[in-house]
Amino acid sequence: MKLRLPGRRDRAETTDATSSDSTEQLLPTSGKGRPTPRRSEAQGRRPGPPPPPPTTRKEAYKRTREQQAARRAESRQGAARGDDAYLPARDRGPVRKLVRDVVDARRNVGSLFLVVAFVTLIGNFVPNLAVKTYAMFLLMGFFLLLIVDSIVLGRRIKKKVAERFPEAQASRGLVWYGVSRATMIRRWRFPKPDVPLGADV
Repeated sequence: MKLRLPGRRDRAETTDATSSDSTEQLLPTSGKGRPTPRRSEAQGRRPGPPPPPPTTRKEAYKRTREQQAARRAESRQGAARGDDAYLPARDRGPVRKLVRDVVDARRNVGSLFLVVAFVTLIGNFVPNLAVKTYAMFLLMGFFLLLIVDSIVLGRRIKKKVAERFPEAQASRGLVWYGVSRATMIRRWRFPKPDVPLGADV
């Protein structure tokens, strides 16, 4: 029978505790307190095995083109749905998004521009003076309506921007941004409209 002095631990217990602490300190841990997974384990969690490296220059070039095409497709889709990460600088920000919604929620005279221009062009090719005259009057009347509608749209844009973003200034650039979008056919607008016609923006 071994006598144990008070305040002292058995050498075996001390050795076991020390070795256990050292082992815990040597184990690499991730940020969540778990051991860092090995590369083979991390790759095993992926959907599939990594593609083998290209063996020829032609194969490497083909793979590069496919990756670029995939990135371009992703960028187009992101820009079409209005994701700021993929939009050009002129379309970014909540203020520009509001302007687009204001335009897309109303019926704009400017969206008929291509139709009126096409009808006028056809009328000018008709060998009849009366038809050409009517075509010119149609074009002039359309431009008058376009000017009036653009003024109304510009005021609405300024009002909405002032209500939603008082710190932002509804400059001429924002108004022109909205008017130029209004002259495009709705289905051809980019980014695509997010609000239906008649929506309360």
